[in-house]
Amino acid sequence: MSLKPLEIDLDYLRQVLLELLEIPSPSGRTDHVQQYVGERLSALGIPSTLTRRGALSACLPGPRQTGADRAIVVHTDTIGGMVKRLKENGRLELKTIGTHSARFAEGAHVRIFTDDLDRVITGQVLPLKASGHRYNEAVDLQGVGWEQVEVRVDEPVEDIAGLRALGIDAGDFVAFLPNPMITPSGYVKSRHLDDKAGVAAVLTALKAIVDAGITPVVTAHLLVTVTEEIGHGASHGLDPDVAEIVSVDAAVVAPGQQSREHAATLAMGDGVGPFDYHLTRNLASIAKEHGVDLVRDVFEYYRSDVAAAVEAGAHARVALLGFGVDATHGHERTHLDGLRHLTQLLCLYLQSDLVFPEWDAEPEGDLADFPSLAVQPANEEGPREGPIGID
Repeated sequence: MSLKPLEIDLDYLRQVLLELLEIPSPSGRTDHVQQYVGERLSALGIPSTLTRRGALSACLPGPRQTGADRAIVVHTDTIGGMVKRLKENGRLELKTIGTHSARFAEGAHVRIFTDDLDRVITGQVLPLKASGHRYNEAVDLQGVGWEQVEVRVDEPVEDIAGLRALGIDAGDFVAFLPNPMITPSGYVKSRHLDDKAGVAAVLTALKAIVDAGITPVVTAHLLVTVTEEIGHGASHGLDPDVAEIVSVDAAVVAPGQQSREHAATLAMGDGVGPFDYHLTRNLASIAKEHGVDLVRDVFEYYRSDVAAAVEAGAHARVALLGFGVDATHGHERTHLDGLRHLTQLLCLYLQSDLVFPEWDAEPEGDLADFPSLAVQPANEEGPREGPIGID
């Protein structure tokens, strides 16, 4: 099957992205956002199911019944906070959900979710020394850390009893407001672009496939996880027939990295290790052939859904595609151009065959039949004849 670039509905991408960003979903409190994604899939005619742990699974069936499928994995959970302690001054001490710095929490507006579903309390994260008129230069000398900040609650409360009267208790979720904005030049500024921009790109790619009336050569599963930010996102929920997994997540735009906000990123490795040699090169080849702006990068302090999948025993090739994000887990920014390139690459990948469709049809096979050369790269024609490395 020849691959063809598809028409990308950028208005749909923008709308879905902004709607996703406005749904609070720190890891552990993700029911609302999963309902939203399920409704979006249903509108495209794609049914979905939910696991006990909250991961959402959907499928675009292909015509071939080979026992080898592929999966796209994204996550809807975000970094956030949890009430660790009610403080004597009527404020809240926070425990982080996910890994992020208190440096970027200072000044953030938040929502505090009590067990009363009809009541959401707002507040703001402030440093302990927040008044320049009181502390003068000491404001600038205070250290950075979660023990150095507290949540000021937007209610007339001055003590622990007052907090309890509001229904606030330890373990309540605290969501950081995203404050999304799309600028006239196409920049998208918001908290939680990781990974809601990735979810929007995947949904837009699926819409393009459906709108074009394309049946994928390979059955394509979608897994939307809800615990990626706390380390075990795709550890469950993957179909056992999946032979290739592509995670879609934020790519790191920072000094020393090659990722750019205006391009898609192909990660060659992260803090867990290299990604699959053959699958990554196949994605790079597809992008080059069809004019997708794609850069390669390697991340150090980074893990994604596929790390959890591999650690849980997933028997599949894995890769990571990303959208360039400046100031990840802080005041994040990406660009619509990068999201467009990422979406187009996903459309092309969903039209393509597996890297090794015959070999990967079974979980294992004879070594002599593995489609590899003496050294990589490999091809489907099989191994080079003759002894390899033996005199």
